[in-house]
Parts: sequence; structure tokens; C-alpha cells
Amino acid sequence: MRNPNHQRVRTARKRTAQSTRWLERQLNDPYVHKARAEGYRSRAAYKLLELDERFALLKGAKRVVDLGIAPGGWTQVVRRRVPGAAIVGIDLLPVDPIDGATILHMDFMDDAAPARLIADLGGAPDLVLSDMAANTVGHPQTDALRTMALVEAALAFAIDVLVPGGTFVSKVFAGGADSGLVAEMKRNFTTVKHAKPPASRKGSVEWFVVAQGFKGRGEAG
Repeated sequence: MRNPNHQRVRTARKRTAQSTRWLERQLNDPYVHKARAEGYRSRAAYKLLELDERFALLKGAKRVVDLGIAPGGWTQVVRRRVPGAAIVGIDLLPVDPIDGATILHMDFMDDAAPARLIADLGGAPDLVLSDMAANTVGHPQTDALRTMALVEAALAFAIDVLVPGGTFVSKVFAGGADSGLVAEMKRNFTTVKHAKPPASRKGSVEWFVVAQGFKGRGEAG
């Protein structure tokens, strides 16, 4: 049964059918309305909030890295839930300042990025968050491969910098990380789980992988 409050959007002369569907979806998305009411920059904030409710990701966090920070919703969640934690974010896209957070406008794949993140954070993180995704080209297999390359890079970074006991959270696609990536996580973390929080749209192929209990460099096995 159609929601009587559902808003329809007419296709304007200069608006494509795809953009019309996107606009209609935004107008009727309760998470979009909730984000505006509660001061979050994007509905994505609720994905992290829901993951935190399930996995207690932010409990006791002292230093946090946010990879793919734009527009800043995840960092806002961190700042509100653990205001005493240091947090550094990075993105190719420009991001408006967030009180208490350091934001780097640069490419995470730049060789200089990892050292810069840790220097600005002031030490090793206990939580690495990644909401990175490659720009899509319209070819599903290519898009998935490009995004998985970012996930692999984020995981390599996390393994290199996390403190023992730390946590790595990353967006993945097509039902989760591939078997090789999961095996690498299981070698380095005590628990590895996939999750699709309610705020992640049902029709979306995105999932999240949560790896907790980093074993520490030299202890993986």
C-alpha cells in the first residue's frame, strides 16, 4: 500500500529521470529528514550510529581515523559520542570544518597520506573507519574492483598503524569483502563480521565489515 504522504517529483525539462528518482527518494527518506533535524551532514551518520549500537565501536576510543570523511557525518558521530577522542579525516573532496577534528584535503592513496594522518592524530589510532568508495564508471565489475582496491589499501593502513586491540570498519560491496580479504582480516583480528545496518538502503549493494581485536604486528597468524 502506497504511503499517503509519499511525495512525487515531476521530471523537469533539464532534469534526467535518474536525478528525478534520486530527488524523490531523498524527499521520502526518513533518515534524510532525521539527519536534518539532528544536525548531521548526511544520512550516513546513522549507519555508524547503528553499527556502534551493535558492536560498541566507539566505546573507549581515544584516537580515530576517518578515511573518506566527506561530507563529515561519521566524524560528527565520533565527536558527539566520544568528545574527548582525537580524530583526523581525509578526503579528495573538500569538507567544511568540524570542531575538534582535523581534516586533510588530499588523496588517501598519496604515498605521503598515511604518515600525515598519524602525525596530525598525535599517535597510533585505536579505530580506523573507512567509508571510501571509488567513483563509479557504470560497469559493475569494474566499480567493484576499484572499490575493493580502496578497501585493501585501508586494511593495509589499519594493520600498519592500529594499536593492539584496535578496530577496523570499512564499507564493502556485493555482499561483503572477498575471501582473500576476509582471510587477511582473520589473521590480524580476533573477530571479523559483516553487517548491513538498517540505515543502509535495502536496494543498495553496500555492506560493512567490522574487524575487532587487532592482534598487533608480529602476532598475526
